[in-house]
Amino acid sequence: IVLYTGGGSLAALTVGGLSGPQYDLGAWMPNFPSSMRNPPPQAKGTTSLESYLDTIPEVNSTSHIVHTLWVLCCEPGDSRSLGTYPDEHFTEEEPKRQIAAFQGRLTQISQEIQERNKSLPISYRYLDPHQIENSTSI
Repeated sequence: IVLYTGGGSLAALTVGGLSGPQYDLGAWMPNFPSSMRNPPPQAKGTTSLESYLDTIPEVNSTSHIVHTLWVLCCEPGDSRSLGTYPDEHFTEEEPKRQIAAFQGRLTQISQEIQERNKSLPISYRYLDPHQIENSTSI
């Protein structure tokens, strides 16, 4: 659970740099308004263009949230994919065997995702283990 919450779950929102789903959704302000200057309408069909424009955030507010999303979605320069351990912390055979098995399973999952993506019109790579960071970093 810790690995998924700290890696996979976060990656499902932010992975892929500027093409991550969080930025894909939030960069178009009507999908993800950072604030509202008026309450939302209480009934369908009662909104006019004027009331809509009076409700959505000002340009400066929108630019701040888009910038924040951009910063959160950028990949850090020292990124390491899930299962990558450049420092050797374990010298015993059993932990090394388990790490190798984990890395092998991640490779298998990644290959399955890449194979499936070949048949999709738009590939889904947000949970590809090679796209998920080994740790959360902001």
